Amino acid sequence: MEIDGLKGRVKDHTRPMIIAGPCSVESEDQFRQSVTSIRHKADFIRGGIWKPRTRPGSFEGVGEDALVWVKSLKQELDFKFTTEVATPEHVDLALKYEVDALWIGARTTVNPFNVSEIATALKGVDIPVFVKNPVHPELSLWKGALERFYKAGIKQLGAIHRGFHTYEKNKYRNPPFWQIPLDLKSEFPNLPLICDPSHIGGTRKLIGEISQKALDLYYDGLMIETHYNPDKALSDAAQQVSTDQFLEIVDNLNLRDAGFTDKSYLNQLDIIRQQIDQADRELLEAIAIRMNLVEKIGEFKKENNVAIFQVGRWKEIFKSRPEWAKQMNLDPEFATELLRLLHQQSVKKQTEVFNKSEEDARLDQKG
Repeated sequence: MEIDGLKGRVKDHTRPMIIAGPCSVESEDQFRQSVTSIRHKADFIRGGIWKPRTRPGSFEGVGEDALVWVKSLKQELDFKFTTEVATPEHVDLALKYEVDALWIGARTTVNPFNVSEIATALKGVDIPVFVKNPVHPELSLWKGALERFYKAGIKQLGAIHRGFHTYEKNKYRNPPFWQIPLDLKSEFPNLPLICDPSHIGGTRKLIGEISQKALDLYYDGLMIETHYNPDKALSDAAQQVSTDQFLEIVDNLNLRDAGFTDKSYLNQLDIIRQQIDQADRELLEAIAIRMNLVEKIGEFKKENNVAIFQVGRWKEIFKSRPEWAKQMNLDPEFATELLRLLHQQSVKKQTEVFNKSEEDARLDQKG
């Protein structure tokens, strides 16, 4: 995709692109108080006009009346505004009230039919469109949504990383799974990548930490939910920061260089990278040894008519290994995820052993 990069806005990292504002435009006064003091720090002011909720009965947005308030305040204070659209009707209203950019929410990204309808509604319109990652960690759905807008003629595209849903306990509302957006960025290097720390963290105390992490990973910008009185917000109160907190977070961000330029640093970096290469090789060799042992266990289980999955062994591994990780100064959560992948591969390997016929086994021994 030959993306325009939001008409050149994201060209370097002298400062990140900032999108900020309340989760929802709740009232004319609330919107004014939430954006007046932060507008000079933001490339776009955000605000939800329609708020699709998981269950009915909670605040679901003001709708068209909110667009009237936004347009009026834009003319008074001179800022650019962006909002989420989920239907062609939303698109028509957003364009009618001169919204400057649109984003596609996680619940919409997951549905190619909805994405196609919105992309069709935007044909011939030159407007930035940000696409949030789907709810679940599926990179292909995220890429597919971006490609649908690109094929509809939208060249000012950006991706918003808002984390992914998981049923496991985690300190984040939506764990970031950083490798997925980084894989997207690797495939489309000109695609602006924006981090949404509000939806990743789910609590305002994590917003600064996540924002800095994203910039350390060389993201192009941040989308931060900001409310003049977040505790009284009608939606996502816990994850919105106050206007003062927002200004403090942005002012304290530490921007990183794109790479090393000093020759001595480069030489030292090469040495460390060589050591990492060696460590990776040893790690893969250790995994290969483990898989060979897993195969032997599979053969033993098959001979003795024992089931592949052993609940007791599973519990033992996931109790002891995080403790080992702590002793080695490793993150126990990281160790758990790594072991989960290894366990999945182990079950797959033992299943292959169980499915192998005696004739296949004899051929393997001969061959």
